[in-house]
Amino acid sequence: MIWAKEETLSRSEMEALQLKKLKETASYIYDRVEPYRKKMDEAGVKPEDIQSLADLQKLPFTYKVDFRDNYPTGLFAVDKKELVRFHASSGTTGKPTMVGYTRKDMENWTENVARVVCMGGASDQDVAQISFGYGTFTGALGLHGGLEKVGAAVIPMSSGNAKKQMMFMEDLGVTLLVATPSYALHLGEELKARGLDPSKDLSLRIGLFGGEGMTEAMRDEMHKLWGEDFFCTQNYGMSELCGPGVAGECEALTGMHFNEDWFIPEIIDPVTEEVLPPGERGELVITCLGKEAIPLVRYRTGDLTRLMYEPCSCGRTTVRMENITGRADDMLVIRGVNVFPTQIEEVLFSIPEIGPHYEILVERINHLDAMTISVELVDDTLLDSYSKLSELGDRIKTGLKEQLGLATKIKLVAPQSLKRFEGKAKRVTDLRKDGV
Repeated sequence: MIWAKEETLSRSEMEALQLKKLKETASYIYDRVEPYRKKMDEAGVKPEDIQSLADLQKLPFTYKVDFRDNYPTGLFAVDKKELVRFHASSGTTGKPTMVGYTRKDMENWTENVARVVCMGGASDQDVAQISFGYGTFTGALGLHGGLEKVGAAVIPMSSGNAKKQMMFMEDLGVTLLVATPSYALHLGEELKARGLDPSKDLSLRIGLFGGEGMTEAMRDEMHKLWGEDFFCTQNYGMSELCGPGVAGECEALTGMHFNEDWFIPEIIDPVTEEVLPPGERGELVITCLGKEAIPLVRYRTGDLTRLMYEPCSCGRTTVRMENITGRADDMLVIRGVNVFPTQIEEVLFSIPEIGPHYEILVERINHLDAMTISVELVDDTLLDSYSKLSELGDRIKTGLKEQLGLATKIKLVAPQSLKRFEGKAKRVTDLRKDGV
């Protein structure tokens, strides 16, 4: 189901709407947000200089550090009395990113999330269990509002308490699960450990996943645990932009459709900051249109992807984003080789003897980088056979060498021995210190 007519506008109609909103946004942010007005003045650009969509490139970038430097509300364009909601990032790497919403912002956010959940197949017939953690994280309440908007019945379960999660799924006939991909895999394992077959014993038909990337290999693992008919999509957003509702996969699974009448995506070279042509891979930059509390122009997301403008079989005409291949700041440099965790995941998930959970440890030993990857066995009887373990370890190392171009150390561990995550999985530990 397509929720809004804006999802099917022609390219010329969409660009005309975007330009109108971009002009309004440039004037609004210049007049109301002093830190960004200073950036524009330093760049020698005024709101009246924005006369075409190409002029977007004249505007300066916004960075995550701008939120931290202006914490808590220095980037806000309205008084606190106009706000109806605050959200914030976890702040695990410093001060949290604080965001706010006016009543109109909330209405637009809920509308955008409604579009995204419809892309993934949700309807008013669904019973939706939200297994994101509630709180200042935008994911849970954002999806909650959008699902209610389309008429679904929502269970605000939050994360954790796997036993109750499974009880509600069974007793309430849950048809749709909202979670991080890693937590969905964990729940699937728990169900099977309790002797349940999700494809036969539950009514679950849809997974709407976010909070972390989902590779195609991980989607395949979902089907192994939840059944081949389990339809799982991922959606994209971040608190700075609004939360979930920026983009999402449709039932054709050919990339994530942007809500382009509210968000203009660009792809840049992360080093030169040059805007790249359609189809080329680089860093995603997003301009928000029509936000009242925190107008945001050319926000550097750090996510690496490419944009596709070809028509989609679902009937939507909006630009699609390819699956995120990694983050510019997630990239590991190991002995001069650029490595993304998603590359490692693709290899690991292709090997049937190991499970979907892994940990990456990077150290510097005798002045040389060393990477150890711990992976779980599916069958613990392999631990009794040195020859089989050795053969499996060699096979994993060979696959990784072909994918990454460097040697790794593999540590095979017993099933269920690695840490499970209720929220975003933290799979990489980098112990290297400069100069060591």
